Amino acid sequence: MSQTAAEKREAQGWATAKTLAEALPYIQRYDREIVVIKYGGHAMGEEALAKQFAADAVLLKLLGLHPVIVHGGGPQISAMLERAGVKSTFIDGLRVTDAPTMEVAEMVLSGAINKEIASWITLAGAEADVRGVGLSGKDARLITVEKATRTRKDPGSSLEQVVDLGFVGEPTRVDPKLILDLINSTDDYIPVIAPIGVSVEGDTYNINADTVAGALAGALKAKRLLLLTDVQGVIGKDGDLIRQMTLSEAGKAVATGVVTGGMIPKLETAVAAVEAGVESAVILDGRRPHAMLVELFTEHGAGTLVRA
Repeated sequence: MSQTAAEKREAQGWATAKTLAEALPYIQRYDREIVVIKYGGHAMGEEALAKQFAADAVLLKLLGLHPVIVHGGGPQISAMLERAGVKSTFIDGLRVTDAPTMEVAEMVLSGAINKEIASWITLAGAEADVRGVGLSGKDARLITVEKATRTRKDPGSSLEQVVDLGFVGEPTRVDPKLILDLINSTDDYIPVIAPIGVSVEGDTYNINADTVAGALAGALKAKRLLLLTDVQGVIGKDGDLIRQMTLSEAGKAVATGVVTGGMIPKLETAVAAVEAGVESAVILDGRRPHAMLVELFTEHGAGTLVRA
């Protein structure tokens, strides 16, 4: 006999209660712990997914966690540069950034994207007064950088040549005081950070968002670093998702070619964060609804976990 609408609603209610009860050990594990979330990829470009991400971040805050969000914005920068008739060049996945490109990058990252994410969070948390706070690494000396350097072999001579990436930076110092003040406030704030830093000379630099998230997670001694991306996680030689990796296994996967392309810097970021004191880092698919909740509050998780 088929269920009535009322019976279906009642069954859903019991299922929800069961899920919450099963999540209790995990909620306690993360109580008052910092979780740094790198938010990017296609999940950031679709409004419905962006609103859902914001609601999940608010839920984390209300469950007693301290989410700190670092966002990217490469596709949005490329679109704005294309509109302005400026062609982008990439070396080893990093955008060569001259002064005009840097101006556009800061406008897109610190302006449009950053404030939109903070606004979605504030809207999602309006009932409980959870508020998103948009920042960049330039605020309160949050991220000090130095110019990034890269080398590559000259095809003719096979000699290593230094490549000038322009205003692309690497974090040399992260001062988390402002973030900790927001976290420890009696009000519920969720920091949202654009990957822009400043040199000791006062010049503005674009930074890889994964790198910022890893450096910030290390400085905050976060419980978890979540790297939301457009793939399921690290895929093994057999084509299956690798659920867990130690630091040595992660290094071996890169060295033997199991991990290639854009997954290499993500895995390197995860390793660096764990080496800096983060308990574990997870690479997971941010396009899947509630991926963060599945990762943090269920036994099987949702991606590849890297641990010491």
